[in-house]
Amino acid sequence: MAKESIKARERKRERLVARYAAKRKALKEAGDYEALDKLPRNASPVRLHNRCKITGRPKGYIRRFGISRVLLRQWALEGKLPGVKKASW
Repeated sequence: MAKESIKARERKRERLVARYAAKRKALKEAGDYEALDKLPRNASPVRLHNRCKITGRPKGYIRRFGISRVLLRQWALEGKLPGVKKASW
């Protein structure tokens, strides 16, 4: 489990990116890079990092489900993910 402060920081970045998305797009189209520099650094989508929505684990993130590989395996074996089953051949 990630620390709550780390998960909160990432959520704060997500909100900031969403808030400044339209403004960033307009400034980029206008070519006003000086004004872009004046925006908060965390408003850039490049600074976001995919994390598990439940545990906050930064590595082993599965985009399709939004959770980590550890949770994916656990939930799939418990039958909590519809349409997912263990491979056998």
